[in-house]
Amino acid sequence: MIRCAGVVLVVLLALAGPLSAADDPGMTPDERQKLLSYLDRSQQELEGLLDGVTEQQWHWKAAPDRWSIGEVARHLLISEDYLFDQAMLAMKNPADPEWQTKTGTKTALLERALPDRTRRVQAPEPLNPLGDEPMTRAQVLASFRQKRARTRQFAETTQLPLRAHLTKGLFPFFDPLNAYQFVLYIPLHMIRHNQQIAEVKATAGYPAK
Repeated sequence: MIRCAGVVLVVLLALAGPLSAADDPGMTPDERQKLLSYLDRSQQELEGLLDGVTEQQWHWKAAPDRWSIGEVARHLLISEDYLFDQAMLAMKNPADPEWQTKTGTKTALLERALPDRTRRVQAPEPLNPLGDEPMTRAQVLASFRQKRARTRQFAETTQLPLRAHLTKGLFPFFDPLNAYQFVLYIPLHMIRHNQQIAEVKATAGYPAK
């Protein structure tokens, strides 16, 4: 009887076949390519925007309550670590059997909302660069390249079931997000702030050099 039951189980598993792409909590090939593309695009944009920025331009503010280019760049540096850590935190949580229902529409939401600068949001305190020790452009770029290399290597090689592990972030509007979405958040957030740097450079009074 036990042997018969085992045979039946094997047959049922064979009939069920492998997980479909929709049911597999790992990154799909398309998701991985999308993530890598966003990571590369956001880095190229940032480095292009910061190329040739002088010390005076780095510290210039359009108004006392606005961020300088240096502060925006420092914010991005802080955020790269924070968002990557959130993905790792999510992976420590048990896999959520309802991950598809809870996060299935969130990737498209992030892609729409994060690059959209028509809606301004105050940076939460953990990501606020004000009050931190100032960093030069060279220091920020060196640190950023190191952190981005880590993020990109993870995105390129991980086989973890990122989509099944969820946690909350600093903006309840998006909660919960899965680990894949927190990694995707990194370049989408950078694209948003790359626009902010471009806006600073286009503002009247921005130093010529």
